[in-house]
Amino acid sequence: MERNKNIFDYLAQVLTIFGFSMLILNLFCIVFGDSAQGLSSMFALGSLGIPVEIAFQYLVISTLIVGSRFLFFSDRFFQKMSVPLRTVCMLGSVLFITAAFIIRFQWFPADLWQAWAMFFVCFLLSFLCSYLVMLLKEKAENRKLKEALDRLKEKETPSHE
Repeated sequence: MERNKNIFDYLAQVLTIFGFSMLILNLFCIVFGDSAQGLSSMFALGSLGIPVEIAFQYLVISTLIVGSRFLFFSDRFFQKMSVPLRTVCMLGSVLFITAAFIIRFQWFPADLWQAWAMFFVCFLLSFLCSYLVMLLKEKAENRKLKEALDRLKEKETPSHE
C-alpha cells in the first residue's frame, strides 16, 4: 500500500531533479563552458558557472516535470491508460516543455542540429539513468517488503517444538 503523498513529497522530487540538473550543467560548464560561451545563454559565464536566470529556469522546468509526472502517473486523470503509454506520454510532454524552454530562453541555437543531437543524447542518458535508479529502488523496496512479510508469517506460524 502506498501512502498518500503531500506537498513535501512533490517538493522533494522537484529539488532532486533540480539538484541533479544543476550538477550536470555545472559539469558541462567546466568541460564545455568556455568554448560554448558565445553560443548559449546557459554558458554565458563560460566555465565560471550557471547564470542565475538559467538556474531559476531550471527550477521552473523541474517543477513542470514533476507536474507532468503527477498528471500521467496519478490515477486521477488517466485511470485506464497503461503504464508504458503513460511513460511515453510523460516523456513526450517533458520533451515538449524542454524544447519550448530551449527555444524561448535560447539555451542553445535552435537551428544548430548538433546541439539538438547532444540534447537528445543527454535526455536519453538521463532517462536511462533515472529508469535504472527507479528499478533499483523498487527492487530494494520489494526485498524489504518480502522480508517483513516473511517475519510476519514467522510470528503468526506457531512453532512445533
